[in-house]
Order: sequence, then C-alpha cells, then structure tokens
Amino acid sequence: MSQATKRKHVVKEVLEEYVVPSPQQQIVRVLGTPGNNLHEVETAEGTRFLVSMPTKFRKNIWIKRGDFLLVDPIEEGEKVKAEINFVLYKDHVRYLKKEGLWPEAFSDTAESQPSSEASREGEQTAARSSGEEDSDDDSDLFVNTNRLRYGCTESEDDSEEEAAAVASDQDEEEK
Repeated sequence: MSQATKRKHVVKEVLEEYVVPSPQQQIVRVLGTPGNNLHEVETAEGTRFLVSMPTKFRKNIWIKRGDFLLVDPIEEGEKVKAEINFVLYKDHVRYLKKEGLWPEAFSDTAESQPSSEASREGEQTAARSSGEEDSDDDSDLFVNTNRLRYGCTESEDDSEEEAAAVASDQDEEEK
C-alpha cells in the first residue's frame, strides 16, 4: 500500500468513525508535546503521564494542546504509561456526551474553550455587519494553540508623539 493510500485510510478512520471507550481505555486531555512522538496528558482524575503516538498516526494526524485522546494503557511503562488509540475531535466529544460516556471533569473545559472556527465566524460576521473590509485581516488564519498568545497594543499617546515628531521633522526640512 502506498504512503498516500495509507494516509487516506488513517485520516478517514479518525474523522468518520465514532468509538466508545472499552473498560481499560481512558479519555485524556493533552497538556503538551515534549517531542519524540510523546504527549503529556492528564486524566479526568488529574493524573499526569506521557503517552506515545503509534506509527500509523505519525505525520498523518496532528495533536495539539487541549485536544482529547482515547488511550490504551501500557503495563510495562514507567514514564510512558499509555499509547494513543484514537484522537477525539469536536464531533466525537458530542457523541460521547450524548452517550453519557464523557467524564464530568472534562465537561466544563470542553464547553468553556470556544472553538476557533466559531470565534472566527463571529469576528467575520461582525466585520461584515460594521461595513469593514477584511482583506487585510488575518483572523481567518489557523490559530496555533501550542504557542502562548501575547497581546501587543499601541497606545494613542505613542502614536500622537510619533505624529508630532514627524511634523517637527517636516517643519525643519522646510526651513
């Protein structure tokens, strides 16, 4: 089987199938990715450990901080205690909640984190309704949740001082 065909089947399996966790499987939330196809996760009880990504998911499925996973425990692991079995996306979470299998500890975090798609759609409709053009607006680009966001704003005082400095430079040039 070619690499492209394999990738197609893996992606189709992850996106279209709905799974129910078996008794030994756990639903966990990704806290970070230290590297080497390992992910630091947290269970609903608050236990933190590392999980490994199987070969079939590598370079095919991307996992970021805040995602939910279905993992199988590894008995011989000291640091790496589980292996990823399935990546749970928004539709999978809704299905598990409907079935009553979603852990209560994750219910508030799954609902409190607004989906980036919904927030982008809200920003775009607000821009359209106010009559602004969003041609230079980068809000529709992918938001990387693995990086911390730093807000940087420019105060009006700074821009007024810069405008005054430019005006004084122009006056000096005229003389």
